[in-house]
Amino acid sequence: MSRIAKYPVQIPAGVEVSLSAGSIAVKGGLGTLQRAQFDGVRIAQENGALTFTPANPSREAHAMSGTMRALVAGMVQGVSKGFERKLTLVGVGFKAQAQGNKLNLSLGFSHPIVKEMPEGIKVETPSPTDIVIKGVDKQLVGQVAAEVRAYRPPEPYKGKGVRYADEVVVIKETKKK
Repeated sequence: MSRIAKYPVQIPAGVEVSLSAGSIAVKGGLGTLQRAQFDGVRIAQENGALTFTPANPSREAHAMSGTMRALVAGMVQGVSKGFERKLTLVGVGFKAQAQGNKLNLSLGFSHPIVKEMPEGIKVETPSPTDIVIKGVDKQLVGQVAAEVRAYRPPEPYKGKGVRYADEVVVIKETKKK
């Protein structure tokens, strides 16, 4: 069972939270996020913090109170600080270039790959082999990073491909005669 719901979510200065019937909206310096509220969870705002309690004693309501708390904590962090994911290109001739809301990738295929960024996502390339994906929505930042990585995931023999900056690729030993 979830015990994360017992901890309140602190609301930093400059962040506004509005609770309405069936949804919760968080507005901050970097943007606004909105999420549907689960019926089995009561959200209360008091003393600059949000508390989450199950509305009924069911197992599902107890579990969803922790889930809602984690989702709202991510929303508060996203509109105040934002999220970013770093990717690294490993391989000869692999390079990336950001142009507005598009990411141009050369990953060893016969054609270049152009990835269109969704609304609310910014992409930067500090060097030709590094990609930084930024945004306020934690799920969307992770999804875009996973889609870019999926174009050429790291292979296990030389480690070439697109990988997360903190990812460790275990290199396999080649077959011996």
